[in-house]
Amino acid sequence: MGSAAGPPGRRRGSGARRLCWPLLGLLLKSMLSSGRETLLTTPVTPQPEYDLFNEDYINLNVLNKRVLNDTEVSVYYLCSKLCVVTIEAVASLEFRTGVSVYKKSWEDNHLHSSRNQTLTLQFPSSMVFRDDYFIRHSLIVHTVILYAWITHKQVRIHHAKQGEEYLQAIAKDYTLLESVPPFERPYKEHKMCLKWNLEYTWKLQSNKIPQCPYETDAVEILSFPYASSGEMAGMVKKFQKFKNRELETIRKHQIGYPVFTVSLWLYLLHYCKKSLCGLLYLIDSEEMYGTPAVFLTEEGYVHIQMHLVRGGDLAMKTSFSLPLREWLRLDISVIGGQIEITSVEKNMNSRRHQTFIFREDFFYDDTSGYFVLGGSLYSSGIEGYFGPVKYYRLNSLGTRKISNPFCNKEFMERVELYYKKCANIQSIASEYGSRLRQEEGKSLRENYYLEMNSKYGGNLKCKASFWGKELREEYNDLFKFLQETDLHLQGAVVPESQKDTVLEIGHRIFKKAAQNLSRAGGLHYINSSVLSLMDSSCCGHHRASYVLAVIFEIGLGLPIDPDQGLLYSLIAAQGGDRLALISLGYKHYQGINGYPRDLELSYAYYSDVAVKTPRDHQRAEGDQAFVEVIRFEDDSLLKAQTKENGDLFMWLKHEAIRGNAAAQQRLGQMLFWGQQGVEKNPEAAVEWYAKGALEMEDPVSLYDYSIVLFKGQGVQKNQRLALHLMRKAASKGLPQAMNGLGWYYHNFKKNYAKAAKYWLKAEAMGSPDASFNLGALYLDGIYPEVTGRNQTVAADYFHKAAQGGHMEGTLRCSLYYITGNLPRFPRDPEKAVLWAKYVAEKNGYLGHVIRKALNAYLELSWHEALLYYILSAETGIEVSQTNLAHLCEERPNVAKRYMAADCVWRYYNFSVSQNYAPSFAYLKVGDFYYYGHHNQSKVLDRSVQMYAQAASDGDPQGFFNVALLLEDGYPIPNHILDQLDIDRTTDSSNLSILQKLYERCWNLSDQESISPCMLASLYLQLRIFWKNIFHSGLIYFLGSMVISALVVIFVMLCYPALLAAVRSHPPLLPEEAQAEYSSAEESTHETSSAEQEASTVANNKEGTGVGPQHVHSSS
Repeated sequence: MGSAAGPPGRRRGSGARRLCWPLLGLLLKSMLSSGRETLLTTPVTPQPEYDLFNEDYINLNVLNKRVLNDTEVSVYYLCSKLCVVTIEAVASLEFRTGVSVYKKSWEDNHLHSSRNQTLTLQFPSSMVFRDDYFIRHSLIVHTVILYAWITHKQVRIHHAKQGEEYLQAIAKDYTLLESVPPFERPYKEHKMCLKWNLEYTWKLQSNKIPQCPYETDAVEILSFPYASSGEMAGMVKKFQKFKNRELETIRKHQIGYPVFTVSLWLYLLHYCKKSLCGLLYLIDSEEMYGTPAVFLTEEGYVHIQMHLVRGGDLAMKTSFSLPLREWLRLDISVIGGQIEITSVEKNMNSRRHQTFIFREDFFYDDTSGYFVLGGSLYSSGIEGYFGPVKYYRLNSLGTRKISNPFCNKEFMERVELYYKKCANIQSIASEYGSRLRQEEGKSLRENYYLEMNSKYGGNLKCKASFWGKELREEYNDLFKFLQETDLHLQGAVVPESQKDTVLEIGHRIFKKAAQNLSRAGGLHYINSSVLSLMDSSCCGHHRASYVLAVIFEIGLGLPIDPDQGLLYSLIAAQGGDRLALISLGYKHYQGINGYPRDLELSYAYYSDVAVKTPRDHQRAEGDQAFVEVIRFEDDSLLKAQTKENGDLFMWLKHEAIRGNAAAQQRLGQMLFWGQQGVEKNPEAAVEWYAKGALEMEDPVSLYDYSIVLFKGQGVQKNQRLALHLMRKAASKGLPQAMNGLGWYYHNFKKNYAKAAKYWLKAEAMGSPDASFNLGALYLDGIYPEVTGRNQTVAADYFHKAAQGGHMEGTLRCSLYYITGNLPRFPRDPEKAVLWAKYVAEKNGYLGHVIRKALNAYLELSWHEALLYYILSAETGIEVSQTNLAHLCEERPNVAKRYMAADCVWRYYNFSVSQNYAPSFAYLKVGDFYYYGHHNQSKVLDRSVQMYAQAASDGDPQGFFNVALLLEDGYPIPNHILDQLDIDRTTDSSNLSILQKLYERCWNLSDQESISPCMLASLYLQLRIFWKNIFHSGLIYFLGSMVISALVVIFVMLCYPALLAAVRSHPPLLPEEAQAEYSSAEESTHETSSAEQEASTVANNKEGTGVGPQHVHSSS
């Protein structure tokens, strides 16, 4: 055995004995110290065994291990050197970890002696108490760790970071404390008192336990059918982070390992005309395609693109194509690198399936960016229909486990039947056009007379029958139309392609049906017109589809059929009819006629038209007119409407010939855009542009003429002359011309530096076009001396252009608001809808329908005016809705005869639901609710809202009507008073509120005439004056005076008559009594006369004027 190590020369035995003495002394010392009490220590229990070897240690003892205030903690420790003892509580909260919530340190110089320190823990109030009026948000505490450690003073590191001091400690210990849920904590007793109303309000809510709404990863992107026209516009959805912490944790975990499922119903009419058409795809915050991105190819295959974690994209294409003209459900499930694609028919039996497996990590964050269903700025949409679309954000499900039924089975059947029937009609029309072309060519080759006849306007009729009897009987109306009209072909008018032939036939059928409906009594025979409209719709003329939708939805001459109305609305929208798209956007925005309120779906339809509107304006083709706001109540605007032979037009023409530049400008604009009732005539408009530009050198005419020369609208293109005129107009300081020069250098010369130079000048002059063009340079990354794209600066320019009324700038801003991808434009779907609606409602095709309605009204063609105003009113155009309601009031027999709905009630209510409705419409609807319109009950709450809105718009009648409601005893709600800027605290009584209402009414009325407001205000002032007098002492004095005056007047009028009556009829008495009575009467009369004379003298001396009346009475 080896000996123990020790100093040289020391013996083993003596060393052992010497070791016992210190141990004994230490034991005695500890025994003595255990009986000693100080301010800092308490008696202790026997210490662990390692205490005997003078080693540093620390130990925590917590009896109640819950996070509560005043929790006692005993700290046992021993220091071998001068030390610092530290206690710290570190909490892990809902959104933060490692938060120090309690810390205490002290020095100890009692060496080699076990110590005990008792502490009382104090935590922040939000950790240990419930919510109340002062503690608004209790913290959710997950864990609290109580640490204790010892550091020697000479080696202690000052200003050490949290955690480092604990790691470098000589001795350390920790224990876990149990957190208390917020609703199990006590209330804190605050040393202050609340006002009684605040305390009462708080107590009402103090015991309510808020419950988190149910949250799931399954999201319905679309629940209502959506018609996609193939345009670069679609439905936008944006997903936020989960509120549920567990779901959000899973989502974050799956960013590098995607697990999700997409299921969407489709009805495809055609495959993609471009390389790819959008089905459903994510556009990330950098405006790049994310995961997933699902497209349709030209051949009908499904193209799927995924973004990789390492950067770049990976794409795949299915080996099977999707069927046309039948409903199917496309399911896409992703788990990690495995992608499963399944196509299922509507009966859920037949299916096609394909699986892709990749050894790549896909990046998947559906909160970074936005989803698009259909088209967008980067891809056109499909041509067809979307059914319900469901998205499982955190689960990969098989087809049988996906719950995404198409509940509207009837709609599915109607769509398939419609296109099946239309296939036959299109085949007949196409074959008819083909045979007609063959017969026309054959006839023209064989007969010179027919050639001349065709050349100079003769009609070529083809009498041959190409189809069997059964087919002719089934489509009798179509064959009858074809046989009667033969398209009225003149020369080589027959379209070359079969599709154009079918469209032309549809256009001709619609034109004839519209003429039949427009004539007087035409709506009475609407059944035959409906059949023609159905044939026209099948031939691809979708204005007919929209007219059918309106007929079925409102019951125009037929019973209301909402299912047929929905079918033809979606068919018309899918065909790109502008009015149908605007109508669907309006109905989804308002949530009317059985259409659910869906802002994203409303935006999809409005943006579809908004994208087309600038193009339609540029082309200026077809039946388009400038959208004008002309109300029947505005006599001045109605008188300004004219024709080519009207007085106003002839006067303008006279002035223009004399050289009036303003008249030349106005004539050119009226003829070019078809304004003020003038027929559109670009060629005639160009003549006036040229006259004003070349003869008068008017800057506006110079600019207008240069534009039509650049584009060749109504005149042959002449770029050189156009540039010369544009420069001349710019030299005269016209902002539009300065912008036009920038447009020339951008489009024709590709000189972006010069373009930017001119656009900056034009923008400084206030041109919204220039602002938009500068934004486009920044967005495309071609702004001079600026590297890369700058979407933020571009968006600022677009917003400035939109504020100036620029259509494309407004459309860009609406896109920013619906996506929310820019900090400058936080996501606001409703604002996005309103901005897109603004652009869509300027469409020229809509303007043409409004113009036809107004012209018919001015020409007293009531049936035609009713038809076209209904078509425009159903798109949500407020002026058309107001004018239609006015027309129905003027001609109630026409409206009631053909319309199933109450025209006046329906369209005035639609009108006031719009922004900027006229005040008279609010008053009308207010009266309807006040008196009860026909079968409608009285609703005073709704009535006062309408009157208040009219008053807010500055209509004195609105203030007057609100005051009358108050006089009738109806209490005006506080929010109505706030709307009218009336303070309830200062105007507490009804009289003061009435006074203010009548005063405002009077101020807004005509001051030169006597108005009801003035009379009502004066009457109210008299009432207030009388009320004030009645409550004062003056009323008693005045009352006494009035009563005295009445008594005096009575005596003056009645006393002489009574006296005369007495004298004329003396009573019959005995003679003695008569003599006695006579002597007494004489003496009495003398005495009375003497008294009266004395009184008269005395009163005359006082000069009161009462005496003569008494004298007169006595005489």
